[in-house]
Amino acid sequence: MAFSAAVLVLMPVAASAQETGADTVAKVYAEVCSKCHGPTARGMASFPRLSDKEKAYLADRLRRYRAGEMVGPNTPLMMPHAVNLTDAEIDELAAYISTAFAGN
Repeated sequence: MAFSAAVLVLMPVAASAQETGADTVAKVYAEVCSKCHGPTARGMASFPRLSDKEKAYLADRLRRYRAGEMVGPNTPLMMPHAVNLTDAEIDELAAYISTAFAGN
């Protein structure tokens, strides 16, 4: 997997040549998403829990944010994170979140 340059710029951690796609997705979550959604995707303050969401729901939300569609009060915060994600990156991130944190 190759996350877009915009997402990787948000990550201070450099990816090594030995990293797998799963490693990269986990780093993206840890370095970007967890700042608002928490380290186990349980949500924090006004930022929603993700650990109880299905992959399809998460992917749909990310695509709607990427398209600039208002889908809730945190939309202005999510748009910059989603705007440069590809469909493949959205699918991988949604799959990671829906499986890595299921049951949290």
